[in-house]
Amino acid sequence: MNEFDLIRRYFERQPPLLRPGEQGSLLPVTQTSHLEGQSLLQLGIGDDCALLRGPLEGAHLAVSSDMLVAGRHFFHDTDAAAIGHKALAVNLSDLAAMGAWPVGFTLALALPETDPHWLEGFSQGLLTLASRAACPLIGGDTTRGPLTLSITVLGQVPHSRALRRDGAQAGDDIWVSGELGAAALAVQLRRTQPAQTVPIEALQRLNWPLPRFDVGLALRGVASAAMDISDGLAGDLAHLLAASGRRQGHALGAVLDSRSLPLAACLRELPPDEALVLALHGGDDYELLFTASPELAATVAQRCPTAHRIGQVTSVSGMLLSDAKRRTRPLEPRGYDHFST
Repeated sequence: MNEFDLIRRYFERQPPLLRPGEQGSLLPVTQTSHLEGQSLLQLGIGDDCALLRGPLEGAHLAVSSDMLVAGRHFFHDTDAAAIGHKALAVNLSDLAAMGAWPVGFTLALALPETDPHWLEGFSQGLLTLASRAACPLIGGDTTRGPLTLSITVLGQVPHSRALRRDGAQAGDDIWVSGELGAAALAVQLRRTQPAQTVPIEALQRLNWPLPRFDVGLALRGVASAAMDISDGLAGDLAHLLAASGRRQGHALGAVLDSRSLPLAACLRELPPDEALVLALHGGDDYELLFTASPELAATVAQRCPTAHRIGQVTSVSGMLLSDAKRRTRPLEPRGYDHFST
């Protein structure tokens, strides 16, 4: 099978895209969905370039790329469908974190060999999620090499409505969109155990994350800053505070309440300190981390029922973690670092 046969067989035939609000769709119906849901694609796979109409009037084009490498971002024995799903999901999560609507994506794929069984599963996982997110595959490339996937997603977001990570203010509440730590537990266990012995919830969160479009779109005009949690809550919060501090010209900090952290159910059997480390410093959660004025707490709770308020932005540099007795200790801005291991 040559490169062009591979593309035609596994990637040109895509399932129909689901409409916003349709059963199985990841995109909720919103006041602007009838406009944003319009396809910008004029020409897809098969030519030298894909052709897209320009973004809707009054909208920005949002672009993000992520690379996944076997043995670094997923275990070598991970199911091929899960690899395809996650490769796209982690990119779509960046669009969700910006409050952006998907337009399409490209795939660059390096394969050690052309294994039809693996490719069938991979393409099914990838394109099923693409259908649910109304985000068609519009082009890319394949080559021989160590198993590596690189995806670039394109989206659109109305002017002045993007959820940037540099808008947090001192006094803002800090929120997360859902439970933390399950994927990190799966990684920790998989390093020494076969997949069959890992809690199903943990494996599901590691291998089948879902981008939180429901939260990102609901937070437009509400959140002061937002980003997705990919490398761990503490590390990603430090990035958000640093970006916001640079924009304002002075340092920002945070105090987090350890009692308010939404721990995944599979962490609740662990020693409290171990569970806390996984929730704070583990990666692969792909929930949204965001800030909002305390005056908007009721609005956030109404629009994002799964969200948890976990702390507050401060005007003092550094992060602190408080316990049940209101004692505080420094919180290291530590998350997953690809070059530290």
